[in-house]
Amino acid sequence: MPISAKIRMPLDIAMTVATLVLMGGNYFFESTAVHEILGVVLLVLWAVHITLNRRFFLSLFKGRYNVFRILQAVVNCGILLCAIFLMVSGIMLSNHVFAFLGIESGASFARTAHLLASHWYYMFMSLHIGLHVSLIANRLGLAGAFKSKAALVATRVVAILVAGYGIYAFVIRGLWKYMFLQQPFFFFDAERGYLLFALDYIAIMALFAVAVHYVVKLMKA
Repeated sequence: MPISAKIRMPLDIAMTVATLVLMGGNYFFESTAVHEILGVVLLVLWAVHITLNRRFFLSLFKGRYNVFRILQAVVNCGILLCAIFLMVSGIMLSNHVFAFLGIESGASFARTAHLLASHWYYMFMSLHIGLHVSLIANRLGLAGAFKSKAALVATRVVAILVAGYGIYAFVIRGLWKYMFLQQPFFFFDAERGYLLFALDYIAIMALFAVAVHYVVKLMKA
C-alpha cells in the first residue's frame, strides 16, 4: 500500500479533531497563541490534503458534470474558499505567530470574515464527510459489518437519532446566526461546558453528513 493511502485516514481524522477544537475559539485555552498554532497546523494539514487530492482540482474543468459531481465540486470548492478566508483573516488577527508582519489595519473586517468563514467551513466539511461515508466505512473496515440487515438498521437508527439531536444543537448553539452574520461575535456558553460543546458540534457535523449522504443515495437510486 502506498504511503499516500496509509496517511489519508489519520490525516482526515487529525483535520476533523483540529477543526472541532478550533471551533471553540480561544475559550479552550488561556493563551490565544494555542489557537493560532492549531490554526497553522490545520493549514499545513490542508496543504497535505490538497496535494494528495490534487487530481480532483486538476479535473474540475474536464469532463461532464452530473448532479452529484456538481454537488461535490460546490462542497469541495466551498471548503477551499473558506480555508483561504480563514488563513488570511487569521494572519491579520494574529497577535503571536504572525505578529512579526505588523498588520495593524483591517481588524474589524478580519474578525467578521473569520467568524463567517469558520462556520461555513464547518458546514462544508460536514457535507464533505457525508459525501464520503462509504469510502470512510471501507477504510475503517466497516463495510462488511453493514451487510448484516440488523447492523444496517441499527446504524441508520443511531445516525438519525444523532442527526435529530444535531438539529437541536444547531439551533441552541446559534450556528445559523454566525453563518448569516446575525451575530457579529462568537459566544461560548460556559454553563453548558466544554464536553457538551464538543458533543453538540459532533452532532451538528453528523446532521449535515447524514443529510447529504441520504440525498446522494436518493440521487443514485
